[in-house]
Amino acid sequence: MPMFSEKQINRIAMLGALSLFLSTVEYLFPRPIPFMRLGLANIPVILCLDLLPSEKGRESVLPTLAYFLLILLKVLGQGIINGTMASYVFLFSLAGSFASGVMMYLAWRFLKRNITFVGISILGALISNMAQIILSIAFIFGSTAWRILPLFLGIGLVSGCIMGIFAQRFSEKSLWWNKMRDIK
Repeated sequence: MPMFSEKQINRIAMLGALSLFLSTVEYLFPRPIPFMRLGLANIPVILCLDLLPSEKGRESVLPTLAYFLLILLKVLGQGIINGTMASYVFLFSLAGSFASGVMMYLAWRFLKRNITFVGISILGALISNMAQIILSIAFIFGSTAWRILPLFLGIGLVSGCIMGIFAQRFSEKSLWWNKMRDIK
């Protein structure tokens, strides 16, 4: 029995391609601070949560494994686009993406009735920033990295809010997205 159906593979591929496209668009914008991105490539990851099972026994469009595969595709795609595959920046991105992905998944799974994509996105942005700060303290800059924490968290809060608002509005108004959510 295959791990994913053909329809599920197509959905993962579509979300992965959308994430790659948004990552490419984001690469065109100048970064005010090294390592900081707006997080456009996270929009498909946030939206993907809506395709996962939220209750026991409920049929879902995608299995949970697909969500983490999408995060891996996003990180690999960004590494290729940015040319950072063989650097510590890739490892920071990998750690931040998976840390935020796990927290966003847990929040969506257990707080779905009480949290929107805005809250999920803000949580993901802040967790990603914290993971990257911790790595920079441990491996590169030492304790001086704490100095940029308020700025990182402030930017993460703003960008998480913007990405969350976009994801929320898109999920509510997009006909294409409603078709993606169909189980059939």
